[in-house]
Amino acid sequence: MYEPIRTPSVHSPADDADFPHRSREEELDIQLAGHLSALLAVTDELGLGPAGDRIAEQVARLRGAPPARHAALTDAAPASLHRRAHALAGRALVVAASRADTTAAILSAQRMDAHTEALAFTAAEQLVGAH
Repeated sequence: MYEPIRTPSVHSPADDADFPHRSREEELDIQLAGHLSALLAVTDELGLGPAGDRIAEQVARLRGAPPARHAALTDAAPASLHRRAHALAGRALVVAASRADTTAAILSAQRMDAHTEALAFTAAEQLVGAH
């Protein structure tokens, strides 16, 4: 009644594929390096040199090469940049924790704290200026 399927399904796994597969650790390294690179760009835009140097060291460790650095100024408000940096540091912290990278996790947590403090200072400064 039905003719049997003679060709392999397109949904069958290709175990002998010619392309390289990455391990979970390699994928997490790539993801962490990406989050830290984005954090580095915002950190450089804020003019936080020493913090940027520490982030660049971690990116270089993960990628095997130093990151390109430049401050592409966006004319964004400092509070906006600190919020963006805080969010990026949080993403990096999650990935660093999942790959058990203590150094990157500590650095990310420190950056989150620094940006939280900067946001609190900016908010207090705005309250004082409002009088």
